[in-house]
Amino acid sequence: MPPAPQPQGERGEFVCPLSQVREGTSVRIKQLAASPDLCRRLREMGFCEESRIKLLLRSHSVVCQVCNVRLGLSGELADSIWVEPLAAVPKPKPANPTTSEKKAA
Repeated sequence: MPPAPQPQGERGEFVCPLSQVREGTSVRIKQLAASPDLCRRLREMGFCEESRIKLLLRSHSVVCQVCNVRLGLSGELADSIWVEPLAAVPKPKPANPTTSEKKAA
């Protein structure tokens, strides 16, 4: 039997289940692949499509930071939350004055 198609991000980005993300990674939720009742409950807790969350701990269960609250999920439930990792935003470097600006000061 061929593997089930995997959801993809808007521009074909890498998408995977939340349970496969490394600890400390920030992600954006792309799809909830659970029963309608379970999807509704996840959304009530803040696991909404396009929401940004951070995976804090991964073992047999998963702990995430959602809306500044830490929530634990079973590994099975985390398998039904498809996410795309967010690229790390580089910290801005302090502006270095040019030689002419140093002389003017």
